Amino acid sequence: MIDANLNRLKEGIRVIEDIFRFIYNDKEIAYQLKKLRHLAIIDNYNEILQSRDIINDIAKESIATEIYREDIGAILHANFCRICESARVLEECLKLENYVRYGKSETFKQIRYEAYNLHKVCSLKINLKTNK
Repeated sequence: MIDANLNRLKEGIRVIEDIFRFIYNDKEIAYQLKKLRHLAIIDNYNEILQSRDIINDIAKESIATEIYREDIGAILHANFCRICESARVLEECLKLENYVRYGKSETFKQIRYEAYNLHKVCSLKINLKTNK
């Protein structure tokens, strides 16, 4: 669960980071996202990696709402939701006694709140750029 959510979180950040880096050429937001992505680390990661089992993952298939995105704004929204949900799962897991060795719950709480703020900032920037 930790491995899957860390991957989801970092992948979601990277999608948005690349949108602002390559499509909008927005160095400031791309850098903020990069810093956020680099905060998302787990201690003892090799131990977590050993539990990865993608072959037997019962929920790896996409559902209908994941197949199509209407526009960049929809991609942005879907990935910010992914980031916040994953950060929350990691935040809660790292409160458990047998998971505290993997990191601090507060780190992922901080990431989650920063993502909430960046979601608003990025959405406003995209709306400004598309309404010109």
